[in-house]
Amino acid sequence: MIKVLIADDHPVVRDGLRAMLATQPDLEVIGEAATGTQAVERARALRPDVVLMDLQMPELDGPTAIATLRDTEPAVRVLVLTTFGSDADITRAIDAGATGYLLKDAPREQLFTAIRAAARGESVLSPTVASRVLGRMRAPAEEALSPRELEILGAVARGLSNKEIGRRLYVSEATVKTHLQRIYAKLGVDDRTAAVTVALERGIIRLPG
Repeated sequence: MIKVLIADDHPVVRDGLRAMLATQPDLEVIGEAATGTQAVERARALRPDVVLMDLQMPELDGPTAIATLRDTEPAVRVLVLTTFGSDADITRAIDAGATGYLLKDAPREQLFTAIRAAARGESVLSPTVASRVLGRMRAPAEEALSPRELEILGAVARGLSNKEIGRRLYVSEATVKTHLQRIYAKLGVDDRTAAVTVALERGIIRLPG
């Protein structure tokens, strides 16, 4: 029997998942959580085999809860089940330690298979997510940021707007936006917040002390 904890802030989603999983003789829902904090606490208390985790959670977001569980309950596998499938979301979840990543529009049989695979410690990605991850891995884009890109990313990390950055570097706002798009492509993210987060995690930039 595979023990499952459902972590989602929408009661209707939790009810739907519980009913769906009840149709499988080898899957047992042993608890639910409505916040990221509850997900961590209940996973520690109930020791499920798999946590179904949404990314957008109150108190602790999904990736933070996943990273916390990875550090404190490494035997618990976390399968992300979310409506969010951007490169930044995927990167954050996988970097945090998620065993798998499914979108909520996945067929129910795919979900059942993914839970069983996650319980065995196997990585599971929905086809849409897998193609994006593989596409990024195969992309010939340069990894290294240019000195100007580093300068712009550092300014973004300090909270400057595109207009303020352009004024400081004596370039147009459009030029700053172009540089940012290149930065996003190189880091595999979709927005400035994710770019700064990834760059800090990888040690590409540092915040002033």
